[in-house]
Amino acid sequence: MGSIVGDKPHVVCIPFPAQGHVNPFMQLAKLLHSKGFYITFVNTEFNQNRLIRSKGSDAVKDMPRFRFETIPDGVPPSDPNATQSVTELLYYTKKHSVVPLRDLILRLNSTTSHEKGVPPVSCIISDGIMCFAIKVARELGLPVTQFWTASTCGFLAYLQFVELVKRDIFPLKDEKNISNGYLNTPLEWIPGMKQMRMKDMPNFVRSTDKDDIAFNRWLEEAQDNLKADGILFNTFYEFEHQVLDEISSFYPNIYCVGPLFTLCKTLPQDEEVTTRGSSLWKENTECLTWLDKQNPNSVIYVNFGSIAVMTAQDLKEFAWGLANSGHPFLWILRGDVVMGKSAILPDGFIENTKDRGLIVSWCPQDKVLAHASVGAFLTHSGWNSTVEGICGGVPMICWPFFAEQQVNCRYACTTWGVGLEIDSNVKSEQVEGLVREMMEGEEGKKMREMALEWKKKSEIAGAKGGSSFKDFHRFVQDLLQLADNGKIDR
Repeated sequence: MGSIVGDKPHVVCIPFPAQGHVNPFMQLAKLLHSKGFYITFVNTEFNQNRLIRSKGSDAVKDMPRFRFETIPDGVPPSDPNATQSVTELLYYTKKHSVVPLRDLILRLNSTTSHEKGVPPVSCIISDGIMCFAIKVARELGLPVTQFWTASTCGFLAYLQFVELVKRDIFPLKDEKNISNGYLNTPLEWIPGMKQMRMKDMPNFVRSTDKDDIAFNRWLEEAQDNLKADGILFNTFYEFEHQVLDEISSFYPNIYCVGPLFTLCKTLPQDEEVTTRGSSLWKENTECLTWLDKQNPNSVIYVNFGSIAVMTAQDLKEFAWGLANSGHPFLWILRGDVVMGKSAILPDGFIENTKDRGLIVSWCPQDKVLAHASVGAFLTHSGWNSTVEGICGGVPMICWPFFAEQQVNCRYACTTWGVGLEIDSNVKSEQVEGLVREMMEGEEGKKMREMALEWKKKSEIAGAKGGSSFKDFHRFVQDLLQLADNGKIDR
């Protein structure tokens, strides 16, 4: 991809400490490194230790122009479950990580660091829900760009939280509104977003408390992104053009640089930086060998991500739905996927499915979704999963868990035409029926064709001359301009 000539600009990357944020941040960091930038990648202390346990100490070993640093997340030892709760992590990092981040930047800019070959920090790229970094950057006179690692349609939905309050839609007037059909109310007034209902908004709107911590925290984080010098989105223009056009009408400094997974294919695969992994979980690669033995488009791949949880009854319903569908499946089953309990499958399930099912705790999902044997994806509709499904040309059965996953699900099932939705009150009969429809039915066939069309478009966007390829290079040039004069000329 070429390199920048001259001095090395130094970018500090600060991902939110969750797997779905760390992965795209690492992809972005690798791409910037390939363009000649010096990278400091900032993990939380907790996640750095997880990465070491997953990948070994070499996973965080410094490389030429690429180094790792840590800051605390502030989670008290008495609350270890908070590291799996995005809202709680938001609270702790905002309260406890500000001073350590400021101290880190000052240390990187010290004479001692420069004598060791570390160039002065020229820009901060922080996570879209780590907006306290904007305050630190402003205090230190540094330019700052936000990287919104979730969907752009999700971001625009969060920006509507202010309007929901103004229109007296939030808070809900009665808890019964969550279950009595009220959430089917259309929201036709949102610019750039069609076919939205109240139930398709981020799930934080489902509260009767005007001071709801989660609702107000996400409202604040989304609005604060607009204070940065620019915002990056892991998407491509053709995929989310309506919401991108709407956002650019009031905030022009946006960049579509996705799918980052596709852009990273242009990186030299024999370099140490490129081959470094960022999985906080130990990956099982034997599942790829199992997939090699399956027929094309025959396997339903099941993965609810790194954070989503369910009840023991939900797990039972999914299990028997898969079993009764009669189709082969690969199920990624985390040990902590059941709320407050170990994930225990129902009696008879293993025996019933032993000849056509494989269950592992984690896997390299991008490789699984790119495998020819995978015909459909049962997902929580997290953004990384959605993008990787699109890159693999795989249609989706969606069971959104929280945050903007509801928005992603709605877009998959309507705007993008690649998804079927499972009711939140999951029943095995519905799981069985949707799996059969997706794998055998006419609607599933049409969605598979549409998913393959989106795959082609994503590849074009990330290839040389494509929309995301151009936007990434525009971002690189703007970063250089920010490093030179602290602002982007438009």
